[in-house]
Amino acid sequence: MKYLLKNLQIIDPTLHINQISDILIENGIIKKIAENIIPTEDVKVIEFDKTICTLGFFDMHVHLREPGYEQAETIKTGSDAAAEGGFTAIACMPNTNPTIDTSEVVESIIKKSENHIVNVFPIGAVTKGRKGESLSPIYEMHESGAVAFSDDGVAVKTANMVKIALEYLKPIGAPLIEHCEDESLAGGSINEGTISTELGLPPIPSVAEELTIARDILLAEYTQGKLHIAHISTKNSVDLVRKAKAKGLNVTAEVTPHHFSLTENSLRSYDTNYKMNPPLRTDEDVEAIIEGLVDGTIDVIASDHAPHTQEDKEVEFVQAPNGIIGLETEVGLALSELYNKKKLSIEQIIQKFAINPRQILNIEIPQIKVGNKAEFTFLIPDKVWAVNLVQSKSKSKNSPFDKKLLTGKAIGIFNNSKLYINGEYV
Repeated sequence: MKYLLKNLQIIDPTLHINQISDILIENGIIKKIAENIIPTEDVKVIEFDKTICTLGFFDMHVHLREPGYEQAETIKTGSDAAAEGGFTAIACMPNTNPTIDTSEVVESIIKKSENHIVNVFPIGAVTKGRKGESLSPIYEMHESGAVAFSDDGVAVKTANMVKIALEYLKPIGAPLIEHCEDESLAGGSINEGTISTELGLPPIPSVAEELTIARDILLAEYTQGKLHIAHISTKNSVDLVRKAKAKGLNVTAEVTPHHFSLTENSLRSYDTNYKMNPPLRTDEDVEAIIEGLVDGTIDVIASDHAPHTQEDKEVEFVQAPNGIIGLETEVGLALSELYNKKKLSIEQIIQKFAINPRQILNIEIPQIKVGNKAEFTFLIPDKVWAVNLVQSKSKSKNSPFDKKLLTGKAIGIFNNSKLYINGEYV
């Protein structure tokens, strides 16, 4: 199949390109980039208008729920949601059943994701069963395709196990991705403060996150290991990462769109779609997170896509599971809250969605140049649209953003010789 993509604004920060051009693709490979390419009879022509073509976006924090919890999401439905959200690749977390803690489970996930437009990269568990007691077979899983290691859902339990893991991971260059939460301080439902008191809900103090970040940064410095902080949520956490980077440590961090677009004030509705871990924090925390995105302290925007069935979420607030789906809304939220409010440039958005995640995970960055595989995300930064969960490609619908108007949208992707635009394969 040959595709001619017409009238695109091509932006590739890695090549310092920002130009209006056409792109000719043959068998998934970029054959020509030029203005006004004349189509031949055997070419499928797609006309674009006010559309950016950039490096395929990568979400490095996704819960696909398979194996074990297919009632909430599967590799197929999660990948469909990723395509709809503008992602050519995702990395899936290991809190499945069985846990992703053997090469066999890693290989099974990769095999089930074959032939999809979205590439799936498994993240292996740091410890067997995510119990924090003994190290998983890290080298074997890495050889089978695991790109990072995490006990996500819980922090790695002991400092000694974090130290051992960082040392084991150094030779292969894979990061330890940490869910930062001291379990002795955890177990609540919302951020500790006046609102938790007002609502009578059990609190989670911000220091629960910050203690674990501080512990792990000290261990990263001691081992000279590679540490990535997942879903950062507090002002002090951002400051800790900023200081670690100033010291030259190999420490990176990500944030979710809900943690820079929502605050704990949303919890007054007792809507369980606002219940997540880490919990929504204060206005001051949100301001610090945006500052961290602007100055580069926070490297990555990731969804922490966490599907749950309607039955699981429609219970008393305290009993409800944490998490929301996010693959289909995160680009729109980032463009609305960061680009269109002039916090980040479009190049910085691309850096946090496409370039930095791959650099952290040691995955090749898909540059837009002749001879390369075509792996693109298409954006219309000023497109106004309303979130509609009924039309979501995810198997679950647990999101607080239903009916929300957003400005800016990923309208499609090209990857693995397939073109997906406006909800359809072309």
